[in-house]
Amino acid sequence: MQALVRAARALSDETRVRILNLLLERECCVCEVMQALQISQSRASRNLGILSNAGFLSTRRDGPWVLYSVDARSDNRVAVAFTSVLGSSLAADDTLRQDRERLRHSVRVGPGCGRE
Repeated sequence: MQALVRAARALSDETRVRILNLLLERECCVCEVMQALQISQSRASRNLGILSNAGFLSTRRDGPWVLYSVDARSDNRVAVAFTSVLGSSLAADDTLRQDRERLRHSVRVGPGCGRE
């Protein structure tokens, strides 16, 4: 039951849904999320942390960057199920489409943009 509540709370915020939308496209570092959503580093990091704690994300290091991706192999079946449903229902939204377009032009900047 706790996994369901944690996942539902994580998805109750527009910024976190927008972040998942990006991560369904490709893995990203914090600075790419910032650019695509036009938000601050602290806001991006905080919301990535919430999604990660709810079981939606996995991370890996690439040099100085921490890259976030949707964790399709998560032990949290609730998060995997929510992600599957979201993936098929987000494509038509205008805001989310614009976020994906900005993501195509985003770049990794600065060696510390994704450090934890």
